[in-house]
Amino acid sequence: MKRKSFLVLLLAATLALSAGCSKKEEKTEAPATEEEVTEEPVEASEETSTTEESREGMVRSPITNEWIDESIENQRPIAVMYNNIQAALPQANIAKADLIYECYVEGNLTRLLCIFKDWKDLEKIGPVRSCRDYYVYWALEWDSIYCHFGGPKLYVDDILSRNDIENLDGTYLDGSSFFRTTDRKAPHNAYTSGEGVAEAMEQYDYSETYRDKYYEGDHFQFASESEPVTLEDGIPATRVEPGYAVAKPVFTYNEEDGLYYREQYGEPHIDQVTGDQLAFKNIILQNTYYEVRDAKGYLAFQCHDSGRKGYYITNGRAIEITWEKDGDYDATTYYDMDGNEITLNTGKTFICILEDGNTDNVVIE
Repeated sequence: MKRKSFLVLLLAATLALSAGCSKKEEKTEAPATEEEVTEEPVEASEETSTTEESREGMVRSPITNEWIDESIENQRPIAVMYNNIQAALPQANIAKADLIYECYVEGNLTRLLCIFKDWKDLEKIGPVRSCRDYYVYWALEWDSIYCHFGGPKLYVDDILSRNDIENLDGTYLDGSSFFRTTDRKAPHNAYTSGEGVAEAMEQYDYSETYRDKYYEGDHFQFASESEPVTLEDGIPATRVEPGYAVAKPVFTYNEEDGLYYREQYGEPHIDQVTGDQLAFKNIILQNTYYEVRDAKGYLAFQCHDSGRKGYYITNGRAIEITWEKDGDYDATTYYDMDGNEITLNTGKTFICILEDGNTDNVVIE
């Protein structure tokens, strides 16, 4: 992919494109109508008493719509910056992430922002790499604790110094909540753990549960598992190449289980701990305005925007979409070309943030 590079020295006003904490109006539900009551109510049989929408001790995850233990319903997720160069592979517990964002950093490399809802029992998470400010805005959508290892001060200090940004930086926590392994060289050997995250959150007095008004639980719309989204009017999409230049990831559809299996660097993308290949039910390609900040190639992505295009891909088909994000804590909302909010299928989602205007190498076939 030929990437257009141009030097832009961003002023404070440019950073304001990604600022602001406006909230969307809360969605209200129409009042339920009263059900007609028969003279002789019929008791539910054992066979019908447990429905798709009710499981004892379980609730639906707001990230995947899968069943999770009710004890973590209000537990804040963590958002971890994963190193994604070959020297950092394989990565630990990445297959446990509920949602992954991939985006360019400098040098045509990508990093992965992994969102975990159930994280406390993970003994090894990473390798963890440095912050880029645009990843913070995606982490904020979930009111997650943002975990990273340093970052270019010129471009990250403004956002990380905000009172509402609750982050854990391995630069200050190395040797305690973060640790290093001896099987690879720095900076590709830095990790954290669920226990380490919990200890650091207690040290910084970060809330383990969602903060008031920061999270409303309505991020994605999901279809019922009995009536999944089929995108019958879409185009075939059994092989998807986002077009990232170095990692060259590929998602291949498996019709038997309905999942897209990920490869990168010419090999299956495997989790070091579980041994599983990464697989996803939903893929979103999100074209995003970007600029090159300086001669070192640091990038800026405009996370707050509307009307830019992309694709939603599931069950072997794809449709064109647009997206919108208004404020820091607002969800990025995706719409079909008729202006309707899209509905995802239950399962994990992978979001590819692409440089708008440089998407010639994207393949959907």
